[in-house]
Amino acid sequence: MLTTSSIKTEYNNIIVSPLAGSLGAEVQNVNLSKNMSDEIMSDIYNALLDYQVIFFRDQKFDPASQKLFANKIGKPVVYPFVKGLEDFPEITPILKKETDINNFGGIWHSDTTYQEKPPMGTMLYALETPEFGGDTEFANQYLAYERLSDGMRKFLDTLKGVNISGKSRVAKTRSDIMKHASVGLKGDELTAIHPVVRTHPETKRKSLYVNEAHTTHFVGMSEEESAPILEYLFKHQIKSEFTCRFKWKPGSVALWDNRCTMHNPINDYHGQRRLMHRITFAGDKPV
Repeated sequence: MLTTSSIKTEYNNIIVSPLAGSLGAEVQNVNLSKNMSDEIMSDIYNALLDYQVIFFRDQKFDPASQKLFANKIGKPVVYPFVKGLEDFPEITPILKKETDINNFGGIWHSDTTYQEKPPMGTMLYALETPEFGGDTEFANQYLAYERLSDGMRKFLDTLKGVNISGKSRVAKTRSDIMKHASVGLKGDELTAIHPVVRTHPETKRKSLYVNEAHTTHFVGMSEEESAPILEYLFKHQIKSEFTCRFKWKPGSVALWDNRCTMHNPINDYHGQRRLMHRITFAGDKPV
């Protein structure tokens, strides 16, 4: 079984420091706003595949330079429910005002699994961060799958899950940001069916691909029949031994692989302001 601690990749152009035993690493010795060589970009992308989520400190982006770097990772796409920047629609401002109660996406999830082709990854850049609080947790879904029993893996391998955009708990997390940045959709328009266990198109590893925010039931089963199994999986896939936690500072950047991770922004900074610029990358249909 492959875990972060057993990774043997050698990086010739960057410094990579693991953040936890399950996933996550900080990448040092790079300036993401500069024109980096193909060799450096190859190391960064390989670190993403190895560690699933990678972090950078003390970066300085304007929208143009953030998009320029993003184009070297993948194809930026527009988020369906919240307005992007006027001249850069692929960059979504994620703002929690001092008066807001709910934080955007404040539930364990993989991004927009209600789309037929969910994003392969996400990039988040911190402009304003609270004095304390506002960390983000990440969970390794390779390990979540691999640590299930043989019988449960065999059962799940054949199932498909229904994922919707309007599940009540995730809709609540959008409620404040939609007041000032909605594109006009209600939030419940999108539905997609995906394998419960997906195979990563690059690493070829299997990962658990359900999440509390969007998965409602299994195809061929009712919501009532599916609920006990899904509730078990939702608790299992965020066990502490599968996770890492990142503390944001202005200039921090996170880049994560949506195909094998979940994340959860913690809503513990009421009365403080937090502004991030997010880019998601076009993905393929999960198999």
